[in-house]
Amino acid sequence: MDGQLSNPTLPRTEDDRLDRLRLVRSRRVGAVTYHRLMAEHGTARAALDALPGIARAAGVEEYEVCPLGVVQAELKAGRALGARLLVHGEADYPQALAQIADAPPVLWVLGDVALLNRPLVALVGARNASSLGVRMARRLGQGLAETGFTVVSGLARGIDAAAHEAALEGEGRTIAVMAGGVDVIYPPENAALAQAIADKACRISEHPPGLVPQARHFPLRNRIVAGMSRAVVVVEAAAKSGSLITARAALDYGREVMAVPGHPFDARASGCNGLIRDGALLVRGPADVAEALGTTTRPEPELRVPPQPPLPGPQAPQRPLKDVALLHSMILARLGPSPLAEDQLVRDLNVTPAQIAPELLSLELDGRIARQPGGLLARVD
Repeated sequence: MDGQLSNPTLPRTEDDRLDRLRLVRSRRVGAVTYHRLMAEHGTARAALDALPGIARAAGVEEYEVCPLGVVQAELKAGRALGARLLVHGEADYPQALAQIADAPPVLWVLGDVALLNRPLVALVGARNASSLGVRMARRLGQGLAETGFTVVSGLARGIDAAAHEAALEGEGRTIAVMAGGVDVIYPPENAALAQAIADKACRISEHPPGLVPQARHFPLRNRIVAGMSRAVVVVEAAAKSGSLITARAALDYGREVMAVPGHPFDARASGCNGLIRDGALLVRGPADVAEALGTTTRPEPELRVPPQPPLPGPQAPQRPLKDVALLHSMILARLGPSPLAEDQLVRDLNVTPAQIAPELLSLELDGRIARQPGGLLARVD
């Protein structure tokens, strides 16, 4: 039998796809929790049945899973847009993205689905980009598209928009990863660009159509940009910026990180210069990126989705979800708006760093805690 057909992560029926969508749309179920539930229970239906008990273990009474009518309405809205739903494990789902521990369980795709499994390079950078930064983003976007790469970015103003526009002018190969629903354009000034991308290329989102992005959605978008790309090229970025979050995610996923150098006196270049100092490849133009990655434009060999996606961290323990839910509850009870050192939290909860690290990542991705400089953590209410 074909190995892919026997893969337990592959959705088997339309009812199974509905159950998976209900699971990820259920309250307090993020990407990491979804994969844990699927690994522990085997099917989305069994995971849905187990969720109320897991919630009770975390101190949440009268928990209800996402109603069937909610996901049916989401599917109707997506189809009305002409968008397609991809479920983790399906053939057209981006195979590089499928390998990361916090891969989106579902993706809405508007446009050319075939672009998702071509060689992808992310171009990211400052929203308040300099004229030189914009020129460089355009040069890279057009050059990489003409070389055969598909340019991935986040449709933000500045560097992102310039990269998308130039890629469209090149060979039309670009993917916009949306922070909100696939139909919600932010910022509104990029509406014409977003329409051109949907017509000629591809827009994607892990969120339901119509969802308006909030601050916590942008780091989630950034991890998709990094996870689906072979490399992340930072064109211009300040010392503390969303672009560096994308670069950090790329490093965590084992992707190449590259950066365009800038003048030491320009604050918008400080993040890029820091990346280069720490070992990122210095980029002067499209040829540097192509040389580092190889100039082949053929899609890479298909990657088989692992039956159980690895958990964050090198040795993250496989604990039952009830135990995980209890630990999440303890972490949130200990944290507040005032920052607390992570090592102090470890001592307070009497756990090991290896035990708590994947749970902190899960809560951070769900937007329930925030990391601050100096190893500090704070609860987000």
